[in-house]
Amino acid sequence: MAPSGPGGVRRRCRRVLYWTPVVFIGLLLGWSYYAYAIQLCLVSMENIGEQVLCLIAYHLLFAMFVWSYWKTIFTLPMNPSKEFHLSHAEKELLEREPRGEAQQEVLRRAAKDLPIYTRTMSGAIRYCDRCQLIKPDRCHHCSVCDKCILKMDHHCPWVNNCVGFSNYKFFLLFLAYSLLYCLFIAATDLQYFIKFWTNGLPDTQVKFHVIFLFFAAAMFSVSLSSLFAYHCWLVSKNKSTLEAFRSPVFRHGTDKNGFSLGFSKNMRQVFGDEKKYWLLPTFSSLGDGCAFPTCLVNQDPEQPSTPAGLNPTAKNPENHQFPAKPLRESQSHLLTDSQTWIESTSNPGKGKSGMSNPALTMENET
Repeated sequence: MAPSGPGGVRRRCRRVLYWTPVVFIGLLLGWSYYAYAIQLCLVSMENIGEQVLCLIAYHLLFAMFVWSYWKTIFTLPMNPSKEFHLSHAEKELLEREPRGEAQQEVLRRAAKDLPIYTRTMSGAIRYCDRCQLIKPDRCHHCSVCDKCILKMDHHCPWVNNCVGFSNYKFFLLFLAYSLLYCLFIAATDLQYFIKFWTNGLPDTQVKFHVIFLFFAAAMFSVSLSSLFAYHCWLVSKNKSTLEAFRSPVFRHGTDKNGFSLGFSKNMRQVFGDEKKYWLLPTFSSLGDGCAFPTCLVNQDPEQPSTPAGLNPTAKNPENHQFPAKPLRESQSHLLTDSQTWIESTSNPGKGKSGMSNPALTMENET
């Protein structure tokens, strides 16, 4: 058994500390259940019909809230597949080469069959020194998890987990159901909250639960509504939180809407094609998290022509000239059918022109 030094103690303390927000939410949720179901519905409400309706609606929202929250917390973030990791020989070659164009040439050769189209701000291949892998599009390294996370949105302390491709839908549903949960409590508790101020309630512990239940529900409703609205906007634009602050960089330059396919297709990227699963915390997002469709006309000449979401591991020997600028959905007939993403070659003779790109510097990105 390995000795436990100061570093191990600190790691365990941090691990316990990271669970503090989750424990707080759990305790708050448990108290709200007691305050609403017992003190408000069973003790304060005198109308049997009102009690039944409120309890049924409350337990439905409570169950969906807990289910989506649980899935957000305990769904492991997805990491890049093994094809994005450098082989042992490539790692040795990369370590021997001086930093600069020589290393970029090694990475370009390693990435030539990978479906990656984004670059660093300097135009270099996105490479993670910590994980020793070529980063897929929209993948970032989380300093808290110390891993590269596919389509990373952010690390959320309230769920003690990274929000990314594997659990972004669950996170959105968690925000939605927690907002509905708080709004429902505030709306049905309001009349009893007013009775408290008009001395219409007996001077018992019910008063305490009624007033603090309303204040807590109203306070969380305000904060959750702004956060949920923001993430709805991100979904409508097919952006992550990181991409909203720093736009993705393609070979033609920075493009804040490079992954936007139009509102309907953007929604399906997160929630899937079958609407019957949209409101359930079950995984239904499209793609594999390693590659994503873009609104670009043609592909990067250094990468395979198969776009994201169809078959990113398939090898295609044909190369395509990278576009000078992206083409939006309103301009491109290629985006009218979500299944027709494979593009024809316009000029095969120019397929390898990108291999001699001048002096690209190595840049690590988090």
